Amino acid sequence: MLGIGVVCGAITAAVAVFIPWLPEAGAKEAGPIDNVYWLVTIISIVIFALVAGVSIYSVFRFRAAPDDEEDGEPIHGNTRLEIAWTAVPTALVTAIAVYSGIVLTNNEKVPSGTRVVNVTAQQFAWSFSYAGEKMPASGELVLPVDKPVRLVMTSKDVIHSFWVPQWRLKQDVVPGIQTKLLITPDRLGTYDVVCTELCGLGHSTMRAQARVVTAAAFGAWVRERKRGVSAGGATQAKELFTANCGSCHTLSDAGTSGQVGPKLDEALRGKDKAFIRESIVDPNKVIASGYHANVMPQNFGEMFSDAQLNSLVDYLAGATSKGH
Repeated sequence: MLGIGVVCGAITAAVAVFIPWLPEAGAKEAGPIDNVYWLVTIISIVIFALVAGVSIYSVFRFRAAPDDEEDGEPIHGNTRLEIAWTAVPTALVTAIAVYSGIVLTNNEKVPSGTRVVNVTAQQFAWSFSYAGEKMPASGELVLPVDKPVRLVMTSKDVIHSFWVPQWRLKQDVVPGIQTKLLITPDRLGTYDVVCTELCGLGHSTMRAQARVVTAAAFGAWVRERKRGVSAGGATQAKELFTANCGSCHTLSDAGTSGQVGPKLDEALRGKDKAFIRESIVDPNKVIASGYHANVMPQNFGEMFSDAQLNSLVDYLAGATSKGH
């Protein structure tokens, strides 16, 4: 029986260790979370090996002979064994809960100098604005490496969920309240921001990029975006479109490739500004062929200021008329 248990444990351990189930960690908080994962994995392997070993051994050791048609011997049970298989799992689950609580508490400690980034979710896009920085919201999350960042998140419509697999942390984004997540990215690179809460027809396309750069590159990125603000006009409108519309619509001028809604280079070609404005503030009035109502947010007319709406309309009118 011991040999069978060892074989079952070895096979299970090989599956757990040699298959890369987790992407490479990209944040300081990921390490302790991985430790919790491996603690649970090791406990599971040991229990599985024990149960599988006993089960396989019992099947062969106590099987009835082919010509044995007698009833099995009545067995009352074993009180000590029942106490053991109740007490041991209870102790293990308690240990996992305590250790997980410690990891969660440590990961949520906010160090001094933590940057705050406000995250806004809506069907079907992410928007990131940087507290204390006078620059427009961005459709990508850019963070300096090895610097703690607190994400303060809210939703404009339904429940979404923020997740970057390499950071391990996941947090629901709920309308009407603010949820928070502390991240200290420690690996340079570009990662996918994924919505993991079914949020509507375009849920699968609700993606953004999180880009972790050096402190110098981050400073240059901030300065560049601030120069865009001072430049005004089309620069701001393009940023507004990318942050709020780019995940659902394709627009060549903005470099977006969303597939949830119509391709605007075609859908708005030859359309006047009145039609473009109406399509933004009352998207259900005219539904493009092959698409569905109630997919595009209905609150853009309230969400954008008059100046923002005017600049967005002007930008789209110009961008879709280029070369025609």
